[in-house]
Amino acid sequence: MAHRGGSAHVGPTVRGGGPSRAPPHPHAGDERRYARVERRGASGSGTIGRVTTHQQGSEDGMDKKIAFLGLGTMGTPMARRLLAAGHPLTVWNRSAGRAEELGQEGATVAASPAEAVRDADIVITMLADPAAVREVVGAAAPALRPGTTLIEASTIGPGALREVAGLLPDGVRLIDSPVMGSADRAASGELSLLVGGDFEEVRPVLEVFGTITPCGETGTGAALKIVLISAVVAGVTVVGEALALADTFGLPEDLVTRAMAAGPLAGLAGRAFATGAHYPVRLAAKDVALAASQADLPVAQAVYERLAGLPEAADEDLGQIVKHIRG
Repeated sequence: MAHRGGSAHVGPTVRGGGPSRAPPHPHAGDERRYARVERRGASGSGTIGRVTTHQQGSEDGMDKKIAFLGLGTMGTPMARRLLAAGHPLTVWNRSAGRAEELGQEGATVAASPAEAVRDADIVITMLADPAAVREVVGAAAPALRPGTTLIEASTIGPGALREVAGLLPDGVRLIDSPVMGSADRAASGELSLLVGGDFEEVRPVLEVFGTITPCGETGTGAALKIVLISAVVAGVTVVGEALALADTFGLPEDLVTRAMAAGPLAGLAGRAFATGAHYPVRLAAKDVALAASQADLPVAQAVYERLAGLPEAADEDLGQIVKHIRG
């Protein structure tokens, strides 16, 4: 059952600038569905278009029971931070082995998404793609209680987030909080959280993961994540091609990388040569395809095709495409 508590649609309307050639998600950009979501503000209710601050039920949120769904490269270190902070935590993962590891560290392990969320005050989803999020949230939705907050942290874009909102029972709040940063920053609590919606009640939980960037209404965080990550993926790919060009000229690698680090490419070069990061190329390709499905983005399309043409690199970190491009 879709929400009836709100009075505005979830997230920004996306208007494509032309035909997309990337393989879009089948539901990306579907502007006919605008889910309504309940939210509670200082006056008890309000529309999604504003972020309002209200009195928290607990200063630090430590009394909140949390369910974490999805224990992949990012989900596992994020869940560990919740455990380290002392939060009561229930975890679920499609591959049970990862959940059992956290069970040995103090988490309660659930056999299904519905079991995981049954007693939760806060549910966090960190999953691979829009299809996985729809499937898992759909399985969990019947067990969600009124007053529960769903924090959707996956990279799925605003269109898919609207579909997620439509799966939620009445009385369940939706906040989008995709993150920038890889597994190393997830482990150290240094992620950048792009948060859409009224998040004040769950701020203490979000701050366990890193720094909050308030984006506005629900869906704006999901949109900004696609904007930022598509630029990062394209930039790292360009760094790889720049090094391939330097190889053609016979320039020493050390000279080129030092020059990149000292100039405007420093940030992208730093990501391209990062160690300890793990953002699989297959997910980078998925993310840039999400971007290319929303507007006429020929560079994003070309980057998608370049990444998709490197199946041998699918499970390697994005930075490793540099060596594949150089050959």
